[in-house]
Amino acid sequence: MAHGHKSNEKVVFVGDSRVRKRTKTGPSIPPDYSSYPGKSEAFIPNFLLKEWMVGVVVLVGFLVLTIAEPAPLGYPADPTNAAFIPMPDWYFLFLYQFLKLQYVSKDYVVLGTVGIPGIAFGALLLVPFLDTGKERRFYRRPITALLMFMSLISVFYLTRQSWAHYEHELQLTNTVPEHIIREEKAEEAAKKAAASGGGGEAAAVEVPLVDKDDPAVQITQKAQCVACHGADLKGNESAGIPSFHGIGDEFSKEELVDIVTNGKNNMPSFKDKLSPEEIDQLTTWLAKQKKA
Repeated sequence: MAHGHKSNEKVVFVGDSRVRKRTKTGPSIPPDYSSYPGKSEAFIPNFLLKEWMVGVVVLVGFLVLTIAEPAPLGYPADPTNAAFIPMPDWYFLFLYQFLKLQYVSKDYVVLGTVGIPGIAFGALLLVPFLDTGKERRFYRRPITALLMFMSLISVFYLTRQSWAHYEHELQLTNTVPEHIIREEKAEEAAKKAAASGGGGEAAAVEVPLVDKDDPAVQITQKAQCVACHGADLKGNESAGIPSFHGIGDEFSKEELVDIVTNGKNNMPSFKDKLSPEEIDQLTTWLAKQKKA
């Protein structure tokens, strides 16, 4: 179409090739990867954005689960329990066992806690930039596949070794885990309640100490009984340490004198720390500790 009355005026058509076509996406956003058959999707930003979106959904679901079902509290800490064997959660067992190795512990603990884990996680972050090949079949990528298989085998092996070592320590110290003891007590209480016709679990009866103001209590402090039997003198059944509460029902005074004087099992002898008069006074007080 011409403008004006001159017939020799240059005509410009709308469909002229010199008119740039405007696109909705703009030149800064790359075309979809489906436009290139046989080629993979761009890692940044296409694939990474999808991964972040999936991660956000999983994280929100995990947070909802933790809010709806809060984690139960563990057993109260007992610093006097010398038989306690510390163990991390199952998903950290391989790291727990890894830190027992010679060259990542003691003087090299920084290497085991910061150095090697930092290298491992740093390598995972750099994999998309280092491994830029288009091949996705693992048997065509021997180095990457070998490193991954070695990592999985190492995690499985260290986890199994950690648990085997824990079971060995339990047998060596003749220790029964506290949660097993509590389960057995709960089952026993439920059976007693069912036998007596009760509908619920039988509550454990608290046995108080008899004559708390007796001078023999000072002797227990001198002998440092709290170091093993606890500040409340209730002992630790999982470690084979008896409670002073009701101990008079289990041992006579003569037996208590022999145990305190000569020791028994894990209990040391106190004949060099306490005089015969103190042993007699202490065992007399212990013999009074009865449940009824």
